[in-house]
Amino acid sequence: MEGSTGSVQIVSRRLVQPESGSSPNMVPSEAEIIHLTPWDLALITVDHIQKGILLPKPETGGGQLVDDLASSFARALGRFYPLAGRLTASEITDGVSSPSLAISLCCNGEGAEFIHAVAPEVTVSQITTPLYIPSVMWSFFPLNRLLNVEAVVSSLPVLAAQVTELADGIFIAMSLNHGVADGATFWLFFNTWSEINRRSSSGGEGYKLSTPPPVLDRWFLDTCPVPVPLPFGKLEDIVQRPEYSPVQECFFHFSAESIKRLKTKANAEMAGTATATISSLQSLLAHLWRAVCRARGLAPHLETTYKLAIGCRARVKSIPQEYMGNAVVLDVAKSTVSDVLDKGLGWAAWLLNRVVASFDEAKVRNNLACWAQKPNLLYAKPSRNRPHTVTGSSPRFDVYGNDFGWGRPLAVRSGAGNKVDGKVTVYEGRDGGGSMALEVCLSPEALSRLIADEEFMEAVSTV
Repeated sequence: MEGSTGSVQIVSRRLVQPESGSSPNMVPSEAEIIHLTPWDLALITVDHIQKGILLPKPETGGGQLVDDLASSFARALGRFYPLAGRLTASEITDGVSSPSLAISLCCNGEGAEFIHAVAPEVTVSQITTPLYIPSVMWSFFPLNRLLNVEAVVSSLPVLAAQVTELADGIFIAMSLNHGVADGATFWLFFNTWSEINRRSSSGGEGYKLSTPPPVLDRWFLDTCPVPVPLPFGKLEDIVQRPEYSPVQECFFHFSAESIKRLKTKANAEMAGTATATISSLQSLLAHLWRAVCRARGLAPHLETTYKLAIGCRARVKSIPQEYMGNAVVLDVAKSTVSDVLDKGLGWAAWLLNRVVASFDEAKVRNNLACWAQKPNLLYAKPSRNRPHTVTGSSPRFDVYGNDFGWGRPLAVRSGAGNKVDGKVTVYEGRDGGGSMALEVCLSPEALSRLIADEEFMEAVSTV
């Protein structure tokens, strides 16, 4: 064994180069440079995207399984060959009045990291049964607690995968540099990898993938300078390591019926007031927002915020769904704690609805233009009174379609990346049909009060 973290032992590490094969995106023979957009650069200071799926135990394990997964990973990487590159930084001297940096992705094919690990004492039920997520989960992910910009400083891979064999299952995880791409790209790669492996394991040759290839060209406003100058003299000026406070996590399932009840209640409460229908997700997040305010015991006069990640692919006509890069913005709903709690589920959901509805193409373009003129990097900053909540990911991402050839995923979990007090990750539900799941990260005290909150837990599925 190479090393261990708790009950997880690292067996091997390798760099996997992209394999062209029949990929529509042919791996270039010479290095290419992809300049990062304002959307990419805004996220260069946060942690990596870390998601993984729990699968049943395949008939064949060990070295052969891992080699097969590494081979299909290389073929998937052929379609997404920029993810085998490295982030680089250079000085900008032309047209700037002060020291500036440009951060770019050098598509040199150096490789993505691929790790094989074992956790023989961890069982599937230890992951899927309890509400509380066991701390060992974070050891199933590579590139832990690394800021995206640190990949530039240390010339680290922008993508890494880890295959961990459990006592009676297998966990396949990836960590992707958020300065390079967002969750939509992450899951498109995962879907591609799983389909290639599934088709290969069934003996199929010459098949055509149903998963669409990514669109690699970066999208910039016509008025945006390329590369975008960042107002820093050196990389070290960008790095700000957050002080993480102790947190715990729970995983909550919500059936389609439970979410429908929340949505019906929210819209009924706002009948005659709201001009747009409140969505299922907005109703669920409002339900959580109110419960978190109660669990934290926040003073009524405090301002509480709910920050949402809003996808822009459907909002900007010239950005395709398969765009490989960041196309997401963050916006925030604000109110006092007393209003969120006293004005009801519908009112809190309506606040979230208004934030999402306000982001049309004109607003997206205006925000991008302003950012290029005055870059604003996102930093995870702890709050003394902890009145903030932020939700990432999307229930639209295809998680449970990732069958690698021996069965549908049993569960999905995320790693340590960006796990601050108030971080919520939303997934499609394991039962489909409109069900959803929330991975909630809070201080231990607040989380214990959340699971004791009868109003909140009434909506949670116990099956």
